[in-house]
Amino acid sequence: MAEGLSAVSALHYQDLVAVADAVRSGQMTSESVTAALLERIKALDADLGAYVRVFEEEAMQRAHALDAEQAAGRPLGLLHGVPVAVKDLLAYGGHPTTVGGRVRERWQPAEDATVVRRLKAAGAVILGKLKLTEGAFAEHHPDIQAPRNPWDGEVWTGVSSSGSGVATAAGLCFGSLGTDTGGSIRFPSAACGVVGVKPTYGLVSRFGAFPLAESLDHIGPMTRSVQDAARMLKVLAGYDPQDPNSLDVPIPDYEAEMLPGLAGITLGIDPVWGSAGVALEVSRTVADAAEILAGAGARLREVRMPDARALIDGWAVTCGVEAAMAHAETFPSRRDQYGPVLAALLDLGLRSSATEYAALERERERYRAALTQVFAEVDAVLLPAMPFPPPLLRDLDRLGEDSAAPITFTAPFDYSGSPSVTVPAGFTSEGLPLAFQVVGPALSEARLLRIAHQYELEGPGGPPHPPAYP
Repeated sequence: MAEGLSAVSALHYQDLVAVADAVRSGQMTSESVTAALLERIKALDADLGAYVRVFEEEAMQRAHALDAEQAAGRPLGLLHGVPVAVKDLLAYGGHPTTVGGRVRERWQPAEDATVVRRLKAAGAVILGKLKLTEGAFAEHHPDIQAPRNPWDGEVWTGVSSSGSGVATAAGLCFGSLGTDTGGSIRFPSAACGVVGVKPTYGLVSRFGAFPLAESLDHIGPMTRSVQDAARMLKVLAGYDPQDPNSLDVPIPDYEAEMLPGLAGITLGIDPVWGSAGVALEVSRTVADAAEILAGAGARLREVRMPDARALIDGWAVTCGVEAAMAHAETFPSRRDQYGPVLAALLDLGLRSSATEYAALERERERYRAALTQVFAEVDAVLLPAMPFPPPLLRDLDRLGEDSAAPITFTAPFDYSGSPSVTVPAGFTSEGLPLAFQVVGPALSEARLLRIAHQYELEGPGGPPHPPAYP
């Protein structure tokens, strides 16, 4: 076993950073690692359904070329030789980008999305494109098999980065890219038991990503460890002149800043908002996380989070209006190729008034300003990632009847653009993943990753991988 790799975990469940280090040291080759992942995909993905398409030949050619570059002594990137996968709304030049539906199933962008280009520049091997809900909204297109949760095939995978959550959790890639407009990195991360980072709005370029709602969309990494997420974020983050909202700011070495202990860090807890309508197992998970982090040196402080009800209730209007703009070339003119759920959102967007949309933009500014006051008192806040443990698929229609709205703890931070890290946090009595999120002010990713990593070191642990997919 190569130095840095766990002796108790099969290759496909090794950490991304450990695999990168092993390839860099010459103890493994990118070809051997890539071949192993492709074989696992062949064996399991017919059942799990995470991939839209797999680039088998291209991935092996890329791995061979990377090994040759290493043998020639060329500089190696942070992800050199590591197989990853990307959500199928991110352009990959010369390959179809379906956006989870039928209307664009033959669309082939000419150039890569910026995040895909940065993965390649860092030496990653792109295994393929991962499934998502139609248009990155709420449900999969009726003609497309939805991915299955590797912890339990009858359980929700989250939206819309469902394929990213499933592939990462089941060892079908070492890391993946997801997008988050109302919770779509955080939901599948929580439901599938992986780490998800929703960065500060503008930190990671959206160029080449087909939008759901441009003012709410974020792109970030999904991995099986916090350090892996930090490594991927370092690669992805940075200014891009092709994205008009891109931030021109220094990018920290996120791994280097994951220092031990949390002395000097103050964590906020809202005992009212963080528990109202929240399942007991979830609220206990957040409370237990707070206790563990306090034991690592963090100071806990009660806070009152700003009222986000108008944004939660109005999110579909903001999303619908902006989605209708994104789909203007094909909707309603090709309505018959759309599934009913996305079509309903686009209809809502088309009939919403300018004053409705403008009122939500004013509410966004009010909320952002109030949130700034909270973060003047604390370094980060601990919250549920979603109000309930991963639900059974048959119960989806009843979500919200006896609990907080699913987007209660996610959509407000898409409006504000605040960064968040979703952290796996043990398991329910049925063996399903639990999670919480840690949210901070703009550009606080390094601190959030440090907090998440400390919890990862000291938290409850549990089954490391889905037992049905060893």
